[in-house]
Amino acid sequence: MHAPSLRGAIAGLAMGVLGFYPGTASGRGTSAEERLGPASFRRDVMAVLAKGGCSSGACHGNRNGKGGFRLSLRGEDPEQDYTTLVSELAGRRIDREDAGQSLLLLKPTGQVPHEGGVRFESSSWEYRALLGWIAGGVTNDLATSAPLDRLEVQPREQFVRAPDHTVALAVVAHFRDGTRRDVTHMAVYEPAHPIVSISARGQVQAKQAGETTVLVRYLDQQAPATLAFLPAREPFTWSQPLSLNSLDLPIFSKLESLRLNPAVLCDDSVFVRRAFLDLLGVIPTAAEARAFVADENCAKRARLADRLMERPEFADFWALKWADLFRLEERALDRKGAQLFREWLAARLADHTPLDVFVRELLTARGSTYAVPAANWFRAHRTPMERSEAVAQVFLGTRLQCAQCHNHPYERWTQNDYHDWTAAFARVDYKVLENRRRDGNDKHEFIGEQLIYVRPDGAHKHPRTSRNAEPRLLGRQDPLGVSVDEPATADPLQELATWLTAPENPLFARAQANRIWYHLMGRGLVDPVDDFRSTNPASHPALLEQLATELVQSGFDLRHLIRRIMASHTYQMAAQPACVGEEDAPNYSHSAPRRLGAEQLLDSLSQAAGVPLEIPGLPIGTRAAQLPGVLAESGRGRSSGNSDTDRFLLSFGKPPRLMTSECERSCEPAMNQVFQLISGPMMDRFVSAPGNCLGAAGWVDHPPGQRLDDLFWAALSRAPSPRESERLLAHVSGDPARPQWEDILWSLLNAKEFVLRE
Repeated sequence: MHAPSLRGAIAGLAMGVLGFYPGTASGRGTSAEERLGPASFRRDVMAVLAKGGCSSGACHGNRNGKGGFRLSLRGEDPEQDYTTLVSELAGRRIDREDAGQSLLLLKPTGQVPHEGGVRFESSSWEYRALLGWIAGGVTNDLATSAPLDRLEVQPREQFVRAPDHTVALAVVAHFRDGTRRDVTHMAVYEPAHPIVSISARGQVQAKQAGETTVLVRYLDQQAPATLAFLPAREPFTWSQPLSLNSLDLPIFSKLESLRLNPAVLCDDSVFVRRAFLDLLGVIPTAAEARAFVADENCAKRARLADRLMERPEFADFWALKWADLFRLEERALDRKGAQLFREWLAARLADHTPLDVFVRELLTARGSTYAVPAANWFRAHRTPMERSEAVAQVFLGTRLQCAQCHNHPYERWTQNDYHDWTAAFARVDYKVLENRRRDGNDKHEFIGEQLIYVRPDGAHKHPRTSRNAEPRLLGRQDPLGVSVDEPATADPLQELATWLTAPENPLFARAQANRIWYHLMGRGLVDPVDDFRSTNPASHPALLEQLATELVQSGFDLRHLIRRIMASHTYQMAAQPACVGEEDAPNYSHSAPRRLGAEQLLDSLSQAAGVPLEIPGLPIGTRAAQLPGVLAESGRGRSSGNSDTDRFLLSFGKPPRLMTSECERSCEPAMNQVFQLISGPMMDRFVSAPGNCLGAAGWVDHPPGQRLDDLFWAALSRAPSPRESERLLAHVSGDPARPQWEDILWSLLNAKEFVLRE
């Protein structure tokens, strides 16, 4: 027998007699509940491929593989990976005679040139696991080894205070046969934010203060660990803040753990401005702001919220939020369709339609896109995949896009889940009654009426199997049934809409509660707001559950949840942190100032200046929040470009509505915004128009001090401070001409206090 063969035989004998357990190499020893045995392909080899990064998208898990060697992404197809390792290329990656000479070992240890570099050492557990498996006969135990049931990570949540800056994670795998295994050294660790470094054995070390979630993966399971590394903050005394309702309790509990005091309540002038912007999308008038501040009733804040939610502007502004998500834009819906759809959204909000009823009406709308405006939702989402992804993301807070090509890398959804869910939308079809498109080459432009209907047949093909996918509800194993007695007339989306909006479906209630919180607080408890997954946990899980429960118990009443949030101390906090330098906006230690949205800003400028908007093709005084689509009709298809209104709104982040996500709307600063506010045509119109607030009847007859007071209340919802009055009145002393007052108006409309919502 040649020496290499002898070494292989001895290695195989040793593994068979002594047994193999990689945990021994880690110094942790074996669990009392773990059976010893040869190296397992399912539990050990697949773990090595993940730990070494071999099955990642950047390496052999790439769609096309690397160097002719292709593995399934993150080990989602172990059977195929076994065939690839053992049988592909005539088995050249495995040396059955001399296990140590296998390419599967020589390349990752750097003994043979490897483009991916050294992945592990010959003294590592990874090496011994692969060596043991090869020497033991490359056994395929996928059919006999119990699958992984769940992954347990400790600690799940921990606050670490300086000078401590490390956390040791412990990971235990629970298998379906009841056995457990310490896999701390075998798991893969991925931090959500780069404020920590993590060793191969799960030792987390902070590089800076902050909070992060560590995704822990082993085989096909994953679990999150939330860690917060805090500065010492000594001395610290909890301020015992007053809780205004039960929503404050989870917020205060976490802030105390973080050794942060919440900000005090904002004053009345800030609250009235905040409430108007959040509920109506426009600042209060001077008279409304003055009246609220002067009111001495202790219940005035709650009463204000109730009054505002009954105004028509509330329906218009909150319809705008849905319009962004439902892709109301003129190219796909045409001008009339977009207008009718927006009016339908506003009408449903105005008549207090519960959210579950609203969504069911939307998903089951059929017929003419002009006669049944809700049917325009399907007109904007023209393929089964667009519809399935949009429904999951908007109504369930679930992003499925990754699962289209492979199992979701950060969530439980598989490729089969994606395509079976998509199959539920495959029978929706269109009849284009007319299309008067202006660009004959643009196949995505439609101008004219369409009919939405459900065909008696229709299927969605699974790309991996090339077979028709079976319609299923997301996360359910049972098929989405149609009646056996009436297969040609039953509508699968009726059943889907009922399931989706049912009180028992936690995904729907959580997603909508989180979205309402986001629109009022500027940040979702789950952030991004439509990315719910176990590896992106809520900042305050108990609060999210409370909000979802209240939403269900109220009968999915939007106004009830808004009222509850606005009544809390958390919503009413001032923008100034309790202690300078100790702000923590993600945990709601204070109100984080944010720039007004495009429509909020334009409508507020118009109101403060007393100049109604003149939008081409629409009645004078139409507010930006009432625009049905993205661009004014007169600006589409013209060589002269868009209108001044269009350019202003687009400059300040109005989305093109090509995506079903709040992320498409931008509030980031940009240089063109500066020019719009300093000298843009809209600003020039507001400041210089003869009929603006500076030329209002009676205003010029007031003394300068009262005029200045009026401007401050109209623009900033407060009176000027003594210092502001002194300096600004000096600017208009004597017999001032109008330009001096225009200077003051211009400065107020450009102030940070105006363009920000505190």
